[in-house]
Amino acid sequence: MPAIETSAKKMTVLVDVAKSRKTRFEKKISLFGLIFALPWIVGLLLFHAFPLFMSAYYSLTSYSILESGKFVGFNNYATLFQDKVFWISIYNTLYYTVIFVPLSIVFGVCLALLLNLKIRGQGFYRTLFFIPSLVPPVATTIIWLWLLNPQFGLVNYWLDQIGISGPPWIGSEAWSKPSLILMSLWGTGQAVVIYLAGLQDIPQDYYDAAQVDGANAWQRTKTITLPLLTPVIFFNLIMGTIGALQNFVLPYTLTNGQGTPANSMMFYVMYLYTNGFGYLKMGYASAMAWILFLIVVILTALIFVSQKRWVHYQGKE
Repeated sequence: MPAIETSAKKMTVLVDVAKSRKTRFEKKISLFGLIFALPWIVGLLLFHAFPLFMSAYYSLTSYSILESGKFVGFNNYATLFQDKVFWISIYNTLYYTVIFVPLSIVFGVCLALLLNLKIRGQGFYRTLFFIPSLVPPVATTIIWLWLLNPQFGLVNYWLDQIGISGPPWIGSEAWSKPSLILMSLWGTGQAVVIYLAGLQDIPQDYYDAAQVDGANAWQRTKTITLPLLTPVIFFNLIMGTIGALQNFVLPYTLTNGQGTPANSMMFYVMYLYTNGFGYLKMGYASAMAWILFLIVVILTALIFVSQKRWVHYQGKE
């Protein structure tokens, strides 16, 4: 019995030593991990967290970059709700978002389905449709300014050849936002690549089984492809909505920051930028930024709530 007790004590001591060594090793690994992550953590705190909290403070002041400003409470927010251009910018932004995002999803999915067909030159066509998304936004704007020029633009020239009088496009209050939506659809190649990745992730067995049951191409697309592609559509819906609400470069370049004609191209972030860096009303612009943040959070939350009804994940049905 004493020999057994002695052996048990030795085993306990060995286990305790092993645990102690493991704990020291884990602490050392954690320390090294923290050291390697430290540059990112410092960058996050310095360039993201600090400006975030400062913008919240500045939104309650009359800060103008050149002057420190004084505390004004919620006066900036109250003034915003009485600003006509503020409401126009919200309308323009929501108009663009509500129309562009669904169109980009439909266009992107249809294009991805076509590019997923097993045809000769498949890689060439995929590259061809992806290239526009690589073009810098300013260069895209210059190209479309020429294409949609009412007098000598290529689009109106083609329309004239078939007997259709082309619209004034960005020169008209009624056609300016549709023109911008058309330009934005030209750069959906990046979303198409994501849709293609989603299509490749759908198991071929599903199609083979459906084909054995007599399902045609449309039925296979309707009952297999689209339902199993909904997680990817959901992702692009979230990202597309956030991006559309922050639309800035195209309208700013098209109108030189003026939002003309008649403020029909004055988008929310453009007006925010104009107030902050044009009029040096940084407190006012900070208040606009926080309102935009709330709008993005609310819309994103609504999309997340709705996804329970229409997003289908493999293996969860």
